Amino acid sequence: MNQAQLRAFHAVALAGSFTAAAKRIHVSQPAVTMAVKALEEAYGVELFRRRGRGVERTELGDELLDVTTRLFGMEEAAEELLGGARGLRSGRLRVGADAPYHVMALLAAFHDRHPGVGISLTVGNAEEVLRDLRDGRTEVAVSAEVPADARLHAVECARYRVVAFVRKEHPWARRKRLSLAELHGKPMVLREPESVTRRTFDAALAKAGVKPRIVMEIGSREAVREAVAAGLGIGIIASAELGKDARFTALPIEDAAMDNKEYAVCLAARRELVMVRAFFDLLGRGVTETR
Repeated sequence: MNQAQLRAFHAVALAGSFTAAAKRIHVSQPAVTMAVKALEEAYGVELFRRRGRGVERTELGDELLDVTTRLFGMEEAAEELLGGARGLRSGRLRVGADAPYHVMALLAAFHDRHPGVGISLTVGNAEEVLRDLRDGRTEVAVSAEVPADARLHAVECARYRVVAFVRKEHPWARRKRLSLAELHGKPMVLREPESVTRRTFDAALAKAGVKPRIVMEIGSREAVREAVAAGLGIGIIASAELGKDARFTALPIEDAAMDNKEYAVCLAARRELVMVRAFFDLLGRGVTETR
């Protein structure tokens, strides 16, 4: 085994193909293929399964990626220290988030402190966001869900009240709040059962014995908003996600404590990288609460 073989493996594991990995580390595709093949043959193991033009990591490949992520993460930290990025005058921070509403204030604060650092943001569900983090495609994730995993370092960064909302033409639009029992039998438009907001709401309903009439289940918060605007029913949403849309009235549910938490997450092995540490330093100001 040598570092060139490990670097070739690491590049293929992140890029998903030998061709893309070769471009990533600026060597020829045959050189990458030979390095990975030599590594597999030396130990009599299979690290990838070939799938058409791409590859898929085996279980052993997943485990080795954890090791190489730590290995090259330490190398990256050394390069930052010796290079000049310590002053955060340049470079790029790659962030993944499960919703733009939950991360923009943090990114704005980071930019204010470190205007020379570029920022790239990818948005996906919690599973996608954490997969990108584990695979090294991002340095930081902001997610409502963080599984128990010793490889991850997570800090609560925000807490949002889950509220009902109606369109301005709804009979409840002039109200300031409502009780959970008032939703019994009412037409509602909800996220899919797997969403964090939906699970929070369903737990409150079950505890109170309240059963609304679910008209539609939708896989995106934006589509829920449009369905409510079209008059299909009452929606449920985290307060930060509703914004200042004049089409809606938010209605806190006074007798049900429903909060969603958001966490800033990084790989534990990379938490001392300069840019990662700078991002987490912003959280020292405390948890943002929106009611």
